[in-house]
Amino acid sequence: MLAGDNLTMWATFAIIVVTITAYALEKWSIEAVSLTAVAAFLILFSLDMSESAPSPAEIVAGFANPALVSVLSLLIVGQALFQTDALDGLSGWLSGMGGRSQTRTLVIILVGAAVISAMLNNTPVVVMLIPVMTTIARQKNFDAAKGLMPLSFATILGGMTTLIGSSTNLLVAGMAATAGINIGFFDITGMGVILAGAGLLYVIFIMPYLLKPRSGMAEQIRNTTGKQFIAEIDISTGHPLEGIESRAGLFVELSEMTVRTILRNDIPILPPFENIRLQAGDVVIVAATRLALTRALARGSTGIAMAEESEEEDRELEPHFTIAEAVIAPGSRYASRTLQGAGIRANEGVQVLGLQRRSHMQRSGLADIRLEPGDTILVGGRPEEVSRLRASRDLLLLEASKVLVPMRRKAPVALAIFLALVAFAALEILPIMVTALVGAMAMILSGCINIRQAKRAFDSRIFMLVGASLAAATALERSGGAEFIASNAVNAMAGMPPFAVLSVFFLVLAILTNILSNNATAVLFTPLAISTATELGVDPMPFVAAVIFAANCSFATPVGYQTNLLVMGPGHYRFQDFLRAGGPLVIIVWLTYSVAAPWYYGS
Repeated sequence: MLAGDNLTMWATFAIIVVTITAYALEKWSIEAVSLTAVAAFLILFSLDMSESAPSPAEIVAGFANPALVSVLSLLIVGQALFQTDALDGLSGWLSGMGGRSQTRTLVIILVGAAVISAMLNNTPVVVMLIPVMTTIARQKNFDAAKGLMPLSFATILGGMTTLIGSSTNLLVAGMAATAGINIGFFDITGMGVILAGAGLLYVIFIMPYLLKPRSGMAEQIRNTTGKQFIAEIDISTGHPLEGIESRAGLFVELSEMTVRTILRNDIPILPPFENIRLQAGDVVIVAATRLALTRALARGSTGIAMAEESEEEDRELEPHFTIAEAVIAPGSRYASRTLQGAGIRANEGVQVLGLQRRSHMQRSGLADIRLEPGDTILVGGRPEEVSRLRASRDLLLLEASKVLVPMRRKAPVALAIFLALVAFAALEILPIMVTALVGAMAMILSGCINIRQAKRAFDSRIFMLVGASLAAATALERSGGAEFIASNAVNAMAGMPPFAVLSVFFLVLAILTNILSNNATAVLFTPLAISTATELGVDPMPFVAAVIFAANCSFATPVGYQTNLLVMGPGHYRFQDFLRAGGPLVIIVWLTYSVAAPWYYGS
């Protein structure tokens, strides 16, 4: 048995410090550190026989927390939106508004997200914009990690500006009302705009440079823009490209591709293409990146031909059609054979969509090109067919290059499900956990995403991190550690001038909200804020507002706020990334409030 609650409290502090240090050092996986921390808390409180000690069930209750269920469900919804290109139109519009400038595009998205979050719960706002940000990053060729964490922070900053911008704001206002302090809808807007403005300047112009690129090898291969594949488009009767005419030597409808040759009755027409109108029977030889070819396959509007298909064959892609890159191995039986005669489809079960070769290639049709060792071919087929290439000795599959072609025909369904989810969440018709879980289920049942893809969207790091963090928060509260920190912070400020007390009070809250939940911090410190202002004989409003703003400073850890968890998986962030990029933002908001609050509130 432990010698009293004091020892339990200090042991709790020690476990939390060691856990956060282990997260920051990144020498061990988040899952391993989280599991060790939970085990340590279970042992600690199993030895503590005091009445205040949480039970083992309470320690592990975080793994069934509604917020965790919501986050994991929303990650599945976001993956379905990305997989169907449901928000591609919105992404294109925002990308067009930003022009070629990455910074201008980020300004439009982040400021827009902050403004919307002032009136709506920021969780559905982030869910909506994650696939948009990811798509724009791909279109403008920058790492999504540079935009996703700023997106989360921008919505948190926007949520500071009105009473309904965050549940924390409403919670503090409700507790303050019981003490006779009424906070109106826009009473925090002035100060909130000052803090949000200072924070957004950092988030937009400085923070992206502090974030390291986090895309893995697979994404780097998928988003490569320099590698060009030779492919062909067969113009059949009724084809969407039939009848289009070149303008200034170019085909506007094929702006993402370079037209190398047009074969008409086996006679090549070479560029520049002046007054050329495509007609049925033409074969258009193009050079394009795999990203452009993937988009063309997804749209189904350009009819990317497959080297071994027959004219009678149905061109519509199967569900979950996968493309990948494979290299012709030295000594391969396909070397020196044409693509038409190689029989790759018959032998391997996949279709050849394009060919990339470092040396010069003739301008003939794709099917007539003779393969050489070292050639990279773009192949497509069902996921299991592509995976079987691992066993081939003739084709070397680049495993990391595998990607599913977006199922655009499911985009309207995915968009309808998503809009319903956002509406239900924004109008609070159902709890967000219920809405998110039903939305994820609807995406799976409608075929917008399959079980395998849903499992990949499930991030084990988030699951373990949230469970361990909520266990730490429970331990800190039940051991008396949180109250100990709060009371000692107030006592330490005795004798200080009001503006200094306000500044230190804000800083303590801003640090704790990244360890405890923001709502727990608000509940703990709102009564302290009112009593501290009363003892000092000053207006309590600056102190109550400090609780609202400081409790929203959840920037330094991924568990600080739900939107941080939402972007952690898609951005491939580590714990250290939040400390490096979010820590300075906490300091900026704290210093801004310390300077502006005495002037703004006249205290």
